Amino acid sequence: MKIRRYWQAVLLLCLIHCSVWSAQGTTTLSKEKMEDKVRGAWAGKMIGVMFGRATEFKATGKTFDGDIVWRPEMVESSLLEDDIYGQLSFMMTMERYGLDVPADSLAKYFANAGFPLCHANLQSRKNYFDGIPAALSGLPENNMHADDIDFQIESDFIGFINPGMPRSSNLMCRKVGRLMAYGDGMYGGMYMASLHTQAYLTHNLDDIVGNALKSIPAGSGYAACIRDVIVAHKADPANWRTAWQKIQQKYGDIDICAPYHTFNIDAKLNGAFITIALLYGQGDFRKTMEIAVRCGQDTDCNTSNSAAVLGLMYGYAAIPGDLKSYIPQIADKNFLYTTYSYNKAVQQTLAFISENVKRNGGKVDAQAYMLKTQQPKAPKQEQGFQNIRMNYQVQVRDKSSWKFSGEWVDFVYGDGDDDLYAEALKPGASFEINFSGAGVSLLGSWNKDAGKAKVYIDGRFIREIDTYYREEAGKYDVNRAYIFHQFGLKDDKHILKLVVSEDKNSASSGNKLYVERMIAYKTISK
Repeated sequence: MKIRRYWQAVLLLCLIHCSVWSAQGTTTLSKEKMEDKVRGAWAGKMIGVMFGRATEFKATGKTFDGDIVWRPEMVESSLLEDDIYGQLSFMMTMERYGLDVPADSLAKYFANAGFPLCHANLQSRKNYFDGIPAALSGLPENNMHADDIDFQIESDFIGFINPGMPRSSNLMCRKVGRLMAYGDGMYGGMYMASLHTQAYLTHNLDDIVGNALKSIPAGSGYAACIRDVIVAHKADPANWRTAWQKIQQKYGDIDICAPYHTFNIDAKLNGAFITIALLYGQGDFRKTMEIAVRCGQDTDCNTSNSAAVLGLMYGYAAIPGDLKSYIPQIADKNFLYTTYSYNKAVQQTLAFISENVKRNGGKVDAQAYMLKTQQPKAPKQEQGFQNIRMNYQVQVRDKSSWKFSGEWVDFVYGDGDDDLYAEALKPGASFEINFSGAGVSLLGSWNKDAGKAKVYIDGRFIREIDTYYREEAGKYDVNRAYIFHQFGLKDDKHILKLVVSEDKNSASSGNKLYVERMIAYKTISK
């Protein structure tokens, strides 16, 4: 009798151990369930992007308290949205070359795609044309937008194709994200993709957020920002505005992209708004999207990201009818600039999932996916623009601060952009400007008739810049082109000089140069 009880106890312990191992290490999803989740993920993105589209950047540095309009047929316009066709372009390249597609191939297709780009993505495209390798394109010295939201917007699909596999997701993020991101900009994409990997496994949003946070370095600024949201939510789980106020006060003015404006496209701030929406939305689609909208800034991106998490978590069948009712009518229409419809995106995602599950130790049969789930693991920390803040700016309209030589004329874009530019007409034109600080940047415009220029600081040649681009880029005050930047200077007084070169890009029709402002930066204590 004692022997029988002993072996019964051993068997029970084995069963408990196997059950725990199964819960932590493997998960099985039926084919039907997996497809429902994938359909929910893409539907969530489409619904979310249009739920927040009309309010994009309507509230910057403040909450949006106006009306939010929704009609089911609005979802058709998601077919025209860069928030979706941008990442579908990466999927198309992966479909062509495989999941192990080289980063340079991703960069080539992205650079030569027909759609327009802004901020970090635009700089990524120009870097490709300037011959900068994909592995270096997102580095701060090559991209002033490295902390921007761009990769966070485009990373959903990576999480979609890595169910329960955040380590595999991070490896893909590293390759794709380096085209335009570094540091917090990279971690925004990793965090967002990891949210999706976790949404396959549980409906507990606290766990989803907490585990996704483990996919990025704990010491990063992005992780600190998300932790602040979690702490605020625990302290006051009923009022999202309390969390918003704390995040806005601490991070609202930290934006290297457009530090002279309340517009803020920093990845961690907008990632915090997504997290606020998820935690305070309590799994309710409409409530979650409404909170994301009311947090302001890049509302269509943030509603799209957050609704995709819920769509994947619950599946398409659970999305409220008034949100998804129009999707069947457009399910076979292609997204702009792509060969993918909603249905094609779903099927290609499932194909990638099957391949990815098997290469990561899982199995796929006719009935189900047997996932070998992974524990999140953060990469080695990197941090761009560390302890750098804007000191002051000088626009060209303040002509007393600029010393121009050679042929320059005033230039104004108009059409809503009335800031004054200085336009150099010929080689040899130059300017000098004094500045104080540890870094400097020049904002202006790239263009089809723009040329090259040699840049000097304190009489020392720094490098030659090429301001040619295939179309005008730099219109509107929060979308200026950074034609030059340099950090790591001694925090002191300096002289910046620029001389228009005789040489120019062979594709350019001229040697012009367009300059709108100079920004000086200071170092701050941690």
